Amino acid sequence: MSSSIENFVKTIYSFYKLEARDTKPGSIANALGISNAAATDMARKLSEKNLVEYQKYQPLKLTQKGERLALQVIRKHRLWETFLYRTFNMSLLEIHHEAELLEHSTSDKMVDILWNYLDKPDFDPHGDPIPNVYGSFDFEQGSVVLFKTEENVDYRIIRLVSNDEEFYNFCCDNKIEIDSKIKVVKQYSKNKLTEILIDGRQIIIPKEFSNNIYVKKINQ
Repeated sequence: MSSSIENFVKTIYSFYKLEARDTKPGSIANALGISNAAATDMARKLSEKNLVEYQKYQPLKLTQKGERLALQVIRKHRLWETFLYRTFNMSLLEIHHEAELLEHSTSDKMVDILWNYLDKPDFDPHGDPIPNVYGSFDFEQGSVVLFKTEENVDYRIIRLVSNDEEFYNFCCDNKIEIDSKIKVVKQYSKNKLTEILIDGRQIIIPKEFSNNIYVKKINQ
């Protein structure tokens, strides 16, 4: 499959299954940086290949075949992220950009070699689950975005998800990392700010960043 097809089905899967976002062609077009007409044309073509269910003006859905393809691409992407992070100590943003390129040129044989070499990891460095060879994976149950957490409760950070360089710079500067333990001190709902305590330091986080940080109650 071409990289454009793989990116198209991966985006539909991510929006529908992982982010609960609208999957109409216009939304997919915006995410991929293509025109609405191009997205609609692609959806029609992939419908003929039995990868996408397309109906005019309706959200796009993947067929079983399309979902399998999306999971294969996601598996390759997250394994490459894991390899680059562990091997070259690259940043969370850098590994995402490089994995976007590598995922399309990796054979199934190579990805199995990579998976075994990395000792069969369940999660990538962002905290996202890595699909196994059968396309199944498990999310950590009970996760919530930081902006929606309760005050005076201890949490553990389990996912950092963003394509924004400033977000990752903020996390790096403040040592906000996967498995970091934090206490939510206060939610400033009117101003959309979250105050946390981490390693004895108090930090104020805007909603634009706290919505990219997934946490889980400690001892949950």
